[in-house]
Amino acid sequence: MKKASLITVVLLILSVNVFSQAGTVFQPGSYRDGIYDKENSVNRRVIPYTYLREADVQWSKRVWRSIDMREKINQPLYFPTEFVTSRISFLQVIAKYIMTGEIIAFQDQEFLIPMRVNDIKAKLLKQGDSTEQVNLTETGEEIKVKILPPADSTWMYRGFRSLKLKEDWFFDRQKSVLEVRILGLGIVTFDEEKQLEFEQFWVYFPACRPFLAKHEVFNTKSDAERRTFEDIFWKRMFNSTITKETNVFDRNINEYAHGMDALLESERIKNDIFLYEHDMWHF
Repeated sequence: MKKASLITVVLLILSVNVFSQAGTVFQPGSYRDGIYDKENSVNRRVIPYTYLREADVQWSKRVWRSIDMREKINQPLYFPTEFVTSRISFLQVIAKYIMTGEIIAFQDQEFLIPMRVNDIKAKLLKQGDSTEQVNLTETGEEIKVKILPPADSTWMYRGFRSLKLKEDWFFDRQKSVLEVRILGLGIVTFDEEKQLEFEQFWVYFPACRPFLAKHEVFNTKSDAERRTFEDIFWKRMFNSTITKETNVFDRNINEYAHGMDALLESERIKNDIFLYEHDMWHF
């Protein structure tokens, strides 16, 4: 009898421990969405630019590019268009830190006119058309009341059409290399109802780099080798079209060339930059 009672007590203690452990395990957020903790992207630090003297810049050229989100290679910057916990799009990253005040949005590409956070919120939230509803008062009179539908908070992410780049190419005579540094990023959206593109705001790229380095970009080859948004721009892992170069008239390519001629003009500017570096060397 004593032995049986002792076994019963031990079983009760074990059952209490199991239930108590089960109570601690089944807690919200206690499960990990993956087989390991991702630490590389969270702890990533931005590689600082090397110091550049004006005397070392032998040649420079400023160009503007357009990254079309409809191209397959650029789609990791576009998706997801909805809010999910495991992934985030490029525009969602920028909007996230604009809302916290860590990134400043500008109206112009010279970064002279900052925008208020409330203005960005108004751009992110799209209000639908109002509808009228007839209500009856206590006296039987009819009163028309306007009803606004709930605001759509994801319309800009879905309408994110292209990303403008403002960058400087230069030849560093001290290192004998041709380098490029991005100065600004412009967000362009497309309104399907009006069939028009709108330039929403600009951000200063060097100020965005620390935040872009903390968020991963989807990799179609392997989920274990995901790059960050900073890697995408640092390694030039995107496809773009040159839309403007510095010129005496300060005009875009589409102002003097259209269709195939505009594409050929874009390729000419890209080839001129390549040939400048190529001609610096003698074989």
